[in-house]
Amino acid sequence: MTAEEKAGDDLVVTGGSSGIGLALVERLTGEGHRVTCIARRPCPVPGAGSIRCDLADAEAIERCLPALSGLPVPRGVIFCHGQGDFGALEQFSAGRIRRLVDLHVVATLLLCRHFLPSMKRLGRGTLVFLGSEAALRGASRGAVYCATKFALRGAAQALREECGASGVRVGIVNPGMVDTPFYDAQDFAPGDHADNHLDAADVVDAILLMLGAPAGSVIDEINLSPLKKVIRRT
Repeated sequence: MTAEEKAGDDLVVTGGSSGIGLALVERLTGEGHRVTCIARRPCPVPGAGSIRCDLADAEAIERCLPALSGLPVPRGVIFCHGQGDFGALEQFSAGRIRRLVDLHVVATLLLCRHFLPSMKRLGRGTLVFLGSEAALRGASRGAVYCATKFALRGAAQALREECGASGVRVGIVNPGMVDTPFYDAQDFAPGDHADNHLDAADVVDAILLMLGAPAGSVIDEINLSPLKKVIRRT
């Protein structure tokens, strides 16, 4: 049996070096799962595999594919990579728009394209997209960011229809504001009170719920938000 045909408990997490992705990798490895991270920086979690790749660069992703081909077929691929970039549309250069679209949309589609054939052949596997409340409703200063998250939600819905007959499940988790380093580079952040933001562990719980759905069922979408929406300027 080739490495591609091995059916195990391997999981792949993109963006596993920080934020929600890091919290997910820590939880999964702590529970004994074999995890490989794909991220621009090395994954700091002991025991997790790490493939370094700038996911905003389509050519870099193509160069990483041979390393990905050597992995066993994953039971699940969770797409946690991304960054925030906000402002009026006229403030965005063409390159700035392209980078965010490439990072959120193109990278996710390229990696799905890589993993899906082997998952379909084995008739099992789960793809989980990390969306956002920005995939549900547009917001001021978020034209580009919201466009990418709406695109991810559409891709998840389309792949859900496309892959169900083959036994591959596809879903998306749409969190509201989460207390992570995502906001370190922004001029705003969620409020400090516990009901003003989610914790990374809350989103991890939702992802694990999706991964652990009973055989023959799929959780298509989870929308998760803090009780109160409070934004503070930083």
